[in-house]
Amino acid sequence: MDTPKISKLLRLMKLLTGNVSRTIDSLAKELGITPRTVYRYIDTIREAGFVVNKLYGNVYAMGKVSRGLSDFNKLIYFTDEEAYLAAKMIEGIDNNNALKRDLQRKLASVYDCTSIANYIDNPANAANIEALNDAIKHKKQVVLKGYASAHSDETRDRVVEPFSFTANMIDVWAYDVEKAEPRMFKVMRIGSVEETETPWAFEDKHEVKKPDVFRMTGSPVEKIVLQLNTRAKSLLVEEYPLAERDLKREDGNWVLRTTINSVEGAGRFVIGLAADIKILQGKKLLDYIKKYDKKHIQKL
Repeated sequence: MDTPKISKLLRLMKLLTGNVSRTIDSLAKELGITPRTVYRYIDTIREAGFVVNKLYGNVYAMGKVSRGLSDFNKLIYFTDEEAYLAAKMIEGIDNNNALKRDLQRKLASVYDCTSIANYIDNPANAANIEALNDAIKHKKQVVLKGYASAHSDETRDRVVEPFSFTANMIDVWAYDVEKAEPRMFKVMRIGSVEETETPWAFEDKHEVKKPDVFRMTGSPVEKIVLQLNTRAKSLLVEEYPLAERDLKREDGNWVLRTTINSVEGAGRFVIGLAADIKILQGKKLLDYIKKYDKKHIQKL
């Protein structure tokens, strides 16, 4: 099998594992191949020992693999940050090295994928994951009973329409009926999942949104510009590797220009390094920090 076909096979595996509600037609469009070829590739994946389940209609997903293949499944998976760091290390290889171009090409063939959701064996979360997965299959709303939010610092029930899992079933993407937006919920913070007979009512709004450089999801809030000294820049890149792509050296300082989905992620970072960072742009971010200072720091 030639390299383009292998690349498409790997990408197909990632797409099947990264979203449990991918149709054959959507997979074909994503990969630039025909639906018939998708079916043929699925057969190839099955022959290699992987489990591909037909969920309903023409919707397929990767099933739980055997123990002998679990390590391989982890090997071919890269998060965005892992892939970015790997690419940076490859860039450091001497250009005369014949392997450099091959490594770059192979990494690029799978770099544009989203997170892969591998089935996990976590007794504490297994029942909730199973209930969420059933709701996704049957397109039903559920109630996340006793969901503990880190943002609002409260525990309460949430009525949602779950539609996709993230890496290792750590999070679930769901449309929050109350807030009228797709949001990411951490599985470990769910007390229990109460299944309902209410069908999805907002499927057209089921959208997996990419996190910002501070790993916050949601709709873009504002564009920020931060001036950082060398210490702050180094700590930023160490904690949030993807931020390096939005950093530039200007007039002896480092400047971060990026769009954030929430003021909390960037806010917590800036508060921790207030003496090393200057906010050049970002009114909402600045307002958040001022309120945080008044509510928490000044009371110490």
